[in-house]
Amino acid sequence: MFYGRKNELEQLREQFDSYDKAAVLVYGKRRIGKSTLIREAAKSFSGTVIYHLCVESTFKGNLDLLTRSVTQALTLPSMRFDTLFDLFDFLKTREKPLLLVIDEYQYFKSSLRGKELDSMFQAIIDTLPKNIKLVLCGSYVTMMRELLEQDNPLFGRFTSIIHLKEMDYLDAQLFYPDRSVRDKIALYSIFGGSPFVLSQLTGRSSVETSIKKLLLPDNSILRSHIENVALSEIRKSFDVRILEYLGNGKKKYSEIASFIGAEKNGLLDKQLKHLISMETICKDSPINKRGDRRKQFYSISDNLMRFYFTYIFANEESAIRLGEDSFFKQRIGRTLETFVSLRFESIALQYFERLAWQGRLPDVTDMGSYWYDDKAKHANGQFDCALKRSDGYEIFEVKYYKKPMSRNECMAEIDQVQRIEDLHVTGVGFVCSAGFDFKAEDLQLISGDNLFAEAATRRGTAR
Repeated sequence: MFYGRKNELEQLREQFDSYDKAAVLVYGKRRIGKSTLIREAAKSFSGTVIYHLCVESTFKGNLDLLTRSVTQALTLPSMRFDTLFDLFDFLKTREKPLLLVIDEYQYFKSSLRGKELDSMFQAIIDTLPKNIKLVLCGSYVTMMRELLEQDNPLFGRFTSIIHLKEMDYLDAQLFYPDRSVRDKIALYSIFGGSPFVLSQLTGRSSVETSIKKLLLPDNSILRSHIENVALSEIRKSFDVRILEYLGNGKKKYSEIASFIGAEKNGLLDKQLKHLISMETICKDSPINKRGDRRKQFYSISDNLMRFYFTYIFANEESAIRLGEDSFFKQRIGRTLETFVSLRFESIALQYFERLAWQGRLPDVTDMGSYWYDDKAKHANGQFDCALKRSDGYEIFEVKYYKKPMSRNECMAEIDQVQRIEDLHVTGVGFVCSAGFDFKAEDLQLISGDNLFAEAATRRGTAR
């Protein structure tokens, strides 16, 4: 079953059905659903689809395998071509529509030096006939982004570009639509938005059972996915202690440097930039401190990776000795609600992003966290969900509760906020997973049900 990605599907189908030249670039992290998306879009293509997966081999090896994919799709006898141009010259002799998908392009590219293969595809795309639609797809995000840089031969050659990212909370819940709102929030907070990961959440297993089954055994599917796929490239070049320290939190550069004992030689800065480029971590700053480098924070981008580095990494032996039940009870169960509550704040922001995409927040110019300095109490901190408007900031208190919030609780929160000096906010709203036990015209109240209903009205539910 294919879920979500409606906008991306429309984008690809438009390219495949076009009467003009079409050369599409699709890239994103591994197991994010790129190949599945392309295959789904190709189902409506009125012609022959040639799907080829590149491998780590020589250029000649990849060319021969690509040739085999072509002849098999066209039901032709075995053929050989000396150059990539010869292969495409042959394809140009075909009159019927062809869709050629070259997946894991980075392996093919790495078989030659520098930008040699990119230069070849520049010439190929420049002379591509209208009946041949070409898709280049890759999962090494850093390398694929190079194709879009101005000094790359392929710069400006693509007719459409799709940077596929994880599903947001609303698309992710399509994999578990019958679960309670509370469970939907917890499942997204723990397992994230990778379609491959979400496809493992079968049946109606509890959140606890899903963790024990999919993450705690050392040979479990998702443990293997994290350790052998997601972390394989990172372990080769980066200090994994960076991710261990970040866990489920946000850290400043100075805090990370102190934890790993980094020397002042620029290596940590280089590693952080590469991890950002790989979409493993992200760097952000409060919306009222965008230009302040001292208020920049690093965090792990992927929810599943957050969970792994919060609870499992460096505790693998303990999990084996104790067994899944005891390990969960001792190491995870006591703090899991806190873990989820911190991720719930990002879900609230995704909700507002969707409203903005719908055009329902026309006066909002930015959204994110809000930094405050309470000089009277000599304290500072952040509100993790805030909307910026021309007249100031509206902040939202986000609560992952089992029971509805009362009016007294809301008013107490507002009173605490108002006690902070020099706070430039125009209003305070509330997002509560369990909803509220009162109605109020004077307060903006957003329940968990609202999160999964109102935002879904957006045309095309995929990011």
